[in-house]
Amino acid sequence: MKQVICINWGTKYGPPYINRLYGMVARNITPPFRFVCFCDDSTGIRPEVETQPLPEIDYEIPQTKTGIWPKSRLWGARLGDLSGPVLFLDLDMVVTGSLDGFFDYGDPEDVILSRNPSNPLERLGQTSVFRFPVGKLLPLQEKFRADPLGVAESYRYEQRFVTRNAPGGVKLFPRGWVVHFRRHCRRITPLNYLLPPKLPARAKIVIFPGHLTPGDAIAGRYGPRRADSVAGHLKLLFDRRRRRGGPITHLRHFIRPAPWVADHWRE
Repeated sequence: MKQVICINWGTKYGPPYINRLYGMVARNITPPFRFVCFCDDSTGIRPEVETQPLPEIDYEIPQTKTGIWPKSRLWGARLGDLSGPVLFLDLDMVVTGSLDGFFDYGDPEDVILSRNPSNPLERLGQTSVFRFPVGKLLPLQEKFRADPLGVAESYRYEQRFVTRNAPGGVKLFPRGWVVHFRRHCRRITPLNYLLPPKLPARAKIVIFPGHLTPGDAIAGRYGPRRADSVAGHLKLLFDRRRRRGGPITHLRHFIRPAPWVADHWRE
């Protein structure tokens, strides 16, 4: 039984993202499978999704300038009624190919992360997509519980903490399976003004760390409140108050609409 999990708290994402993620998983996985969402509110979530309460914790999630740590709820000895390997997926991603390989790769007892392209000189995993056996990451939760704010400030990002502290170390999924939209799909300047973002041939999942969302990619805008036309974007080049960064940075921060994102990112 393939087991896919996600987590949702608050109102940033909610049912539309959960329902789309289920649809993408169901179209790209060989049954049988379970899809479980750990959440604080199941209202509006499609019936095919199994909803379970957020795993209980006995510590406060730290508030920091960088890093998001509620995923530490998943590191406990128990995870709802699940056991064995589970594949975690962030809600704001696009599934573009078969997920079967994510369950076959490595050993069932391995902790396997996607590759983080943002730090090429550091062997760093990305927990937007990662597989782990239920209960194996308990030592991480215990270490985090002892000093949540200290751990968060020291490691900055939860994925760095997992990469460096997972029992037995971590493995990484094959290069090219999980791609970063900004780093692997958008075109270099000036091609970003002429061509839509590309979908790499080997990509099975496209992740959207940072401010860009799948909705932005579909609309062809580089984040919320950004221009969605070439003319509008170039006009802001001469407006220091409204543009972000210098002229070169501003020119790079433009994308044309990506129809392939809309083709995949749907229920």
